[in-house]
Formats: sequence, structure tokens, C-alpha cells
Amino acid sequence: MIIWLLGISGAGKTTLGKKLEKYYKDKGMKTYLLDGDEVRGLFENDLGYTDAEREANIKRIILGAYLLDRNGINGIICNISPFQHLRDLARRKIAGYNEIYLEKDIQASIRNDVKGIYKANMGKTDLVGLGQQFDEPVNCDLRIQVDRMTEEDSFGMIKKYIAKKYGEEYND
Repeated sequence: MIIWLLGISGAGKTTLGKKLEKYYKDKGMKTYLLDGDEVRGLFENDLGYTDAEREANIKRIILGAYLLDRNGINGIICNISPFQHLRDLARRKIAGYNEIYLEKDIQASIRNDVKGIYKANMGKTDLVGLGQQFDEPVNCDLRIQVDRMTEEDSFGMIKKYIAKKYGEEYND
């Protein structure tokens, strides 16, 4: 299975992804977390943040997710993934694709700014959700309004979704 966590910066993709990765590794399952920042770093940050450069990076991530899925490794993908047509591509190409949208208010993300993304870039460059396109997901498998619940509740919703789809061995 591929669990693709998407949402704006600060929605909790990496936080929830790491919890999920640890949870399944502790159960002895082959699991790998692939973060968009990791992919950028692997390629020595050769891509910027224009729409075209974001698309190129997401295509790299889709390839990584495809290979994880084909090799029986539970993949957890953490990426903003702002473009619906690329999410549709991932769904068509990756048999085990599951799209989980972590919906978060942009103003709450700016206030919390865990990674300092908004502070470092505000007024200097367009950010996804602020000047740069973010297509609202039209067919996500699970939508979590992360502003309205705790991290543990969000994590619980993801585990419950996976257990329902893939079987109880994926749950407690």
C-alpha cells in the first residue's frame, strides 16, 4: 500500500507520516517514509519552487512510490502535492495508492509555522496556498480536518482507514 499524505506546509504530513512509519515498523512490516524534502535533497536541490519545478519533483516522488508499491513495501509519502492532475496520475499508476488529505487552515499554518517556511519565505516568494496554486482534492480517500482534532485523533483516523481497507493486522 501507498499512503500519500498531502496538504499545505504545516498540516502535519511528516509528523503523522513518521508516527505511521514507526507504528508499522514496530509491527514488523516493511515500511518506508518518502518525504518531498528528502527527494529534493537527494537531487541536491536542483529544482526550485515554480509550478513546473514542483511538478518535476512530484513526478520523481510518484516514481519512488511506484517502486515501493511494486516491491511490496508499505510506502508513506509526505508531500504538499498541490496539483490534482498529478494526484490523478499517481492514482492511475500506483496500484496501492491511498490519498489522505490533511486539511488545514492557511492562517493556522502561518501562526504555528513549525518548520519556519512561512517566516522565511513570506513576501519573498509565492507559497502553496498563498499565491501559488493548491488544487483542492476532488477524490481523496480520507480527508482529515487537522485543525479540529489532536494529532492522536488524526493518527487514529488514518489507522482506522487502513485497517478497514487492508485488514485488522494493520491495526492494534
